[in-house]
Amino acid sequence: MKHQQPTTAEARAEREADAERETEAEAGAEAEGPVPEAEGPAREGSAPGGTGGAGDGGAGAEGGTGGDGGSLRRRRRMLAWVVAGAVLLTGAGVALGASIRSPAQVAADAAPPPASVLSDRVERRVLTSSVVVRGTVAAEQVVTLSPGAGAAAAAGGGGKPVVTRIARQPGAAVRAGEVLVEVSGRPVFALAGALPVYRDLKPGATGKDVGQLQAGLRALGHSTGKDPSGTYGPGTKAAVTALYTALGYAPRPADPGDAERLQAAEDAADAAKRQVATAGTALAKAKQASGGDTAEAQQQLAFAQADLAKAAGRLEAARAAAGPMVPADELVFLKGFPARVDAVRAAVGEPVPEGLLVLSAGAPVIRSALPAHQRELVKPGMKVEVLSEATGLTAAGTVASVADAPTPSAGGPGGAGPGAAQPGGGSDSAPGGAPDAGGYALTVTPDKALDARLAGQGVRLTVTAASSGEPVLVVPLSAVSAGADGRTTVTVLGADPTDTAARRRVEVRAGMSADGMVQVEPVGGAALADGDRVLVAQAAP
Repeated sequence: MKHQQPTTAEARAEREADAERETEAEAGAEAEGPVPEAEGPAREGSAPGGTGGAGDGGAGAEGGTGGDGGSLRRRRRMLAWVVAGAVLLTGAGVALGASIRSPAQVAADAAPPPASVLSDRVERRVLTSSVVVRGTVAAEQVVTLSPGAGAAAAAGGGGKPVVTRIARQPGAAVRAGEVLVEVSGRPVFALAGALPVYRDLKPGATGKDVGQLQAGLRALGHSTGKDPSGTYGPGTKAAVTALYTALGYAPRPADPGDAERLQAAEDAADAAKRQVATAGTALAKAKQASGGDTAEAQQQLAFAQADLAKAAGRLEAARAAAGPMVPADELVFLKGFPARVDAVRAAVGEPVPEGLLVLSAGAPVIRSALPAHQRELVKPGMKVEVLSEATGLTAAGTVASVADAPTPSAGGPGGAGPGAAQPGGGSDSAPGGAPDAGGYALTVTPDKALDARLAGQGVRLTVTAASSGEPVLVVPLSAVSAGADGRTTVTVLGADPTDTAARRRVEVRAGMSADGMVQVEPVGGAALADGDRVLVAQAAP
């Protein structure tokens, strides 16, 4: 008996039914979980109605191929779901672990930290107490000049003096007796001396400034003759004339009317001499005449001789007063040579300004100022360390002087600064580093000549106010404690600073202190050595 073969339409219907069943199976697998792989292919390869003819075989083969592709897709989806679930579970575990702490951890976090111990080492070194201030390296003397008033008066014009020659430019060295500048045709020169010029030095004058002038003239090779020191006599006049002649100038007369007065005195002396001669002749004739009266002739001679003595005295005074003088605005005394021209504040042909010349002289010194609270700590003779931060140069010095009273004003480096005014506009001043208001002027003398690069530099001065002299045991001030019984002690720590049982107290005698350290000496043979650790402070837990 033959089986009827399904038509093509029937086969297509069966395949569509199989596809619907496959779609439903996939949806169920996604909802319920994975399905064993063996079931899908077997079910998909079966012919509908259980038939297995030739047409069924073709249909089964097609269904088997579609089943393998769906199974692969299902496995991939399953793997993605598994990975996503693992990631979610891991994140949740991490979050829970961070937020959940055990009771032991909570207690440990709430407990106070252990007590901290601050300690320091016992040292053996030289302990010094120092005072640190700022200073300025400058010349020992700075002089500011405004010459020319005398030159204008001598010219008789009454106009403002004018610079007619500049002999030394700024920065040039100056030697004694050299012309610095010419004002209205008159020279300005320098001689050695510590006293400032404060008046015209004229013939007949006496004083220390005259003696200073005489010493300066002799140093240049101009003899002052037999004039006593400090007396402007004929020898000094000759020396002044010789100096001006060597410089190429004529000296100024002490007084323009001196020549007339001297001539009048000489004429009066000559007349007195003639009167004496006439009276003497009359007396001689009276004596030769027999019975002549000589009394009147003798009286006339006596009168004539008295008049001659007076005339001779006036002539001597006129001669002493007449002669060359040294005007105050043509001379400046400097403390040492070679000196230096620091500034010339006008050009040739310009009127003389205030402070035309600025000169510096003398060995370099260091000037500073001490605040009031350090005034009593620094004394003359103390050692000083000098440091220039700008150049790195160092030097050693000694405190030369400390002012007894504060200086109310300051002067800039190379400036005029406070000082005694000199006639003609000059002033002798302390240069840079002058103390500020309320400061006590401090002068430091270098032990050796300073490096030229330090000139005008600001420097740091470290004054050794006190020293132990030799190495001593020192500890921080806070390591020393005083008990109710008046004893001072330090606490020496053991190997473990926190081990209170290993600590020991050592009685000490305190000495000088400086920079937060204090000298200590064990009392009663107690042991305390360089390198021991001592308790400085301990924070309470």
